[in-house]
Amino acid sequence: MAGPRYRAFDAPTVSFLALAAGFTAVAAAGGLSAEESPFHLSSYTMTLLGKYLALAILALALDLVWGYMGVLSLGHAAFFALGGYALGMYLTRCIGAQGVYGNALLPDFMVFLDWKDLPWFWRGSGHFIWSLTLVFAAPALLAFVFGWLAFGSRVSGVYFSIMSQALTYALMLAFFRNEMGFGGNNGLTDFKTLLGFDLHTQAMRTALFVASALALMGAYIACRLIVVSRLGRIATAIRDAESRTRFIGYRVERVQLAVFTLSAAIAGLGGALFVPQAGIINPGEFAPVKSVEVVICVALGGRGKLYGAVLGAVAVNSAKTWFTAAWPDGWLFALGGLFILTPLVLPDGLAGLFERVLAPRGRGGRRAGGAAAAGASGGAEP
Repeated sequence: MAGPRYRAFDAPTVSFLALAAGFTAVAAAGGLSAEESPFHLSSYTMTLLGKYLALAILALALDLVWGYMGVLSLGHAAFFALGGYALGMYLTRCIGAQGVYGNALLPDFMVFLDWKDLPWFWRGSGHFIWSLTLVFAAPALLAFVFGWLAFGSRVSGVYFSIMSQALTYALMLAFFRNEMGFGGNNGLTDFKTLLGFDLHTQAMRTALFVASALALMGAYIACRLIVVSRLGRIATAIRDAESRTRFIGYRVERVQLAVFTLSAAIAGLGGALFVPQAGIINPGEFAPVKSVEVVICVALGGRGKLYGAVLGAVAVNSAKTWFTAAWPDGWLFALGGLFILTPLVLPDGLAGLFERVLAPRGRGGRRAGGAAAAGASGGAEP
């Protein structure tokens, strides 16, 4: 029987959900307020906030496998991008006869390439429910096949990280090809409607932000339930002592495969929410640097702390927005600096820093500090 330590809705979880709900309500009210209102948030701001939240879902997905299972994936951008392409296909089909070439069946890039028929893998893409199914199923299937081969061969550590990075790089090269049928270098873009609603209106931008916020809270709860479940506790044991866990009879490969597949499905959800707000999905989303960025998000926020992953994603992507506007060439230097300085200056991440600041002094404070140190050395309390 699980004790209080394994409560799904512990104090940090309840606090996070309460803060997220409050922030969502305030921001949505600002987005829907009149333009002359001092509390009005522009369409650009709502879109930016929505993209941050979509990327935070990706960070949550990575933290599930890295922070709680000890498996560092450098290819989670692949699952994010696949989810984005799954919804991007639906959005492209929604353009219909409003496209440049006025073809109600074929997307513009297919007409340009002189394709005569819709490829078989585009069948059903005009239906939202089917596309939503693919958002989860496509990344999960890829993760299952890749994980079955990798974990079944007992690939671990840096070798798994390199293989996962090779996976996303191979997909990036493949999707750049026009023959793949996903728009090649330009990808899918010029989206106009979603479920019949104009994507460019202030109300729709606010609705997408709210959808991203609700999805983030749902993903957080899902990750938390996984962490405190029997599956999650075994994953944590694998992280802390894989050989011992294997020795006492657990099928380590099956647990790793299950958590990795669930994580990929969550990452796909983040990609699907990102695309209608960004207005484009192209092979650049598969780039290995995208996966490295999310690793830095999790490390900065606090590995093994779900709310830390969200915090890190918002912080890193906010910095990226500022740098790309004020000093475009400096972003990669700043990213490299974060990569180096975070483990040296903030080994527990921002979440660990906040815990130390907020922890009561005395014996309680020492216990909190000890827990944070344990999280930094490879662990986190469920």
